[in-house]
Amino acid sequence: MLNRRSLLATATAVGLAAPLGREALAAAMAPVPMPAPSLYDKDEDAYWASLRKQFLMPADLVNLNNGTVGSSPRPVLKAVFDSYEQTEQMMQVGAEEYPIWGYGPWPEFRKPFADLVGAHVDQIAMVRNCTEANSFIGNGFDMTAGDEVLMSDEEHGSGIAPWELRAKRYGIVIKTFAMPKPPKSPDEILNRINDAITPRTKIIFVSHISTNTGVILPAKQISALARSKGIVSAFDGAHAAGMGKLDLNDIGCDLYAGSMHKWLFSPKGTGFLYVRDDSVGDRLWPTTVTHSWDDPTLKAGRYQQFGSSNIPTMMGLNAAVAMAQEIGIDRIERRHRQLADYLHAEMMKRGATSWTSPDPAMRCAIITVNVPPVHRMELETWLWQNHKIRVRGGEPSKLRLSTPYYLSKADLDRFLDAFDAFRRMKGLA
Repeated sequence: MLNRRSLLATATAVGLAAPLGREALAAAMAPVPMPAPSLYDKDEDAYWASLRKQFLMPADLVNLNNGTVGSSPRPVLKAVFDSYEQTEQMMQVGAEEYPIWGYGPWPEFRKPFADLVGAHVDQIAMVRNCTEANSFIGNGFDMTAGDEVLMSDEEHGSGIAPWELRAKRYGIVIKTFAMPKPPKSPDEILNRINDAITPRTKIIFVSHISTNTGVILPAKQISALARSKGIVSAFDGAHAAGMGKLDLNDIGCDLYAGSMHKWLFSPKGTGFLYVRDDSVGDRLWPTTVTHSWDDPTLKAGRYQQFGSSNIPTMMGLNAAVAMAQEIGIDRIERRHRQLADYLHAEMMKRGATSWTSPDPAMRCAIITVNVPPVHRMELETWLWQNHKIRVRGGEPSKLRLSTPYYLSKADLDRFLDAFDAFRRMKGLA
């Protein structure tokens, strides 16, 4: 039987393990107790510092790019490894049971996550990532040539591409509205959407949280606007799950795509598609299929009939959900906002231009600032190579800074000091 120690040894031998060495990595994987809930009330900083120990990242690494990918913590990794040890014995009870999912309803994986995000189990399909869920929407939604999809000019490539494919192949029309930089209020965004709607608009597809700027769009109001005009509402929610409280049925949208490997810290390869009700499902064709894809009793589960997939990944997802529930999603959101607000204010003091809303309610754990004449890629590489600080952004001078809950104020100050040092080095300060 393959255990964790032999798995780590094998990974090291083929160059796949983290650059710690076999013994150091095995030690790093040793269980670390979660902080006592009472510690939060006694010493909040100590509570979050204790949670930082659940992550394998070296203590001197500052990850301000959680918006691309999160690091899975020890409880999640343990669930994955334990599941491999169990499932790969091939001792499943039934003669037709195997260590795979991708056929059947699998409520034991869907329900914990559905409970976390305010949905019913039959409204959630487990998929591999947000790109796959977006593709289900873009490729499968009933439209004819000339019908319009309305989206913002800030959508992620994996949100745009399915509609571009559909336009090229079938002649649907992509129409965009310009997001204000920064938006001063939710109404400013809502008015731009309303003004861009035409009689040909069949679906509004926008991000819930902009990957470019971190702005939280008014999803509930957008959904209500769409419904009032007989238009389907769909959201790219790649950043929402785990960043803060998410209640999909309260939002009232028709379709919602998301990932769990960012802010929920679940294993890579976990995503979801939300389908509100049968009236929407009847207009959304599955586009990756195996048997049962046309079984209406499965509801959203029809979209996870795509063949052999990895059960240990799903066990890791359940552990990630349990960890978020143990910490408390309200507490997580509050921490995210505190860190982001501090970093946003400090960058404003340094003369940055904010592309994230000045309204704190319209941001959570991502801020985006423009810092010309600093060259983003040069700064990004210098920070990583010299200070073990990860950032992300866009050309030429945009910085997107993520603030996951396990960071400390000292981590943020390390980045700020390094940013100041870079500008002095370049003669910009």
